[in-house]
Amino acid sequence: MDSQPLDARRHVVLTGCNNFRDLGGYPTADGSRTRWRRLFRADGLSQLDDGDRAVLASLNIASVIDLRTVGEVEARGRFPEDIEGVRYFHFPLTETLPGEEQAPSWDDPKFVSDRYFGMLTEGGDSVASAIRVLADPDNRPAVFHCSVGKDRTGVLSAVVLGMLGVPDAVIIEDYALSRKAMVHILERLRSEYPDAKELVERYAPVILAVEPAAMAGFVDAVRSEYGSFTALASALGVSSELQQLAADVLEPA
Repeated sequence: MDSQPLDARRHVVLTGCNNFRDLGGYPTADGSRTRWRRLFRADGLSQLDDGDRAVLASLNIASVIDLRTVGEVEARGRFPEDIEGVRYFHFPLTETLPGEEQAPSWDDPKFVSDRYFGMLTEGGDSVASAIRVLADPDNRPAVFHCSVGKDRTGVLSAVVLGMLGVPDAVIIEDYALSRKAMVHILERLRSEYPDAKELVERYAPVILAVEPAAMAGFVDAVRSEYGSFTALASALGVSSELQQLAADVLEPA
């Protein structure tokens, strides 16, 4: 497997999920790197077919963290309950989805980065709960997800990678990897909701917005407000859990 290109190792191909990625192989400031097949990020996981289920079984997924709102879970379904041996956790990162009137603003990276920081502020308890779950070795390998896998998932991914010491530039590059998947997700939504074509198109800017500057602004905001991601961990009350997570998820480069 080590001979595969990094991109091929990182993207997990599934039929019912378009943005499932491995967070392994990323360098840290102290010369370590994140281990492969420990932490994953994804979009919605409610439409998995038999092939997808086999892939998840091969990855030994032990837990799923759902960052979506209660309404989204009720409308689109949760991770299948009949998949045995996988713990399911629901930690909504926000209960306020973008309204139609906000959709055009997602073309502005500053608006998006402010929105991301608002998610961290509003959803701090959920972020802390997610880190506590991830820190428990019995819950790994783990995947966390939202609806399209770039906004709320991007926030939690940035926080986790930042706390593990992954450089800002790499966090931003990881975020940008969602761009191609967003095109496929928008096509899927157009197909799934033909009677709501105009509504889907109005939300297209929200789905397609994957500007590196937006994640750069979020990272800058975290450092401006807290001083560092380590200090953020302390503010969230998860410093000891972070140490436990790093002990297993990091390895010498």
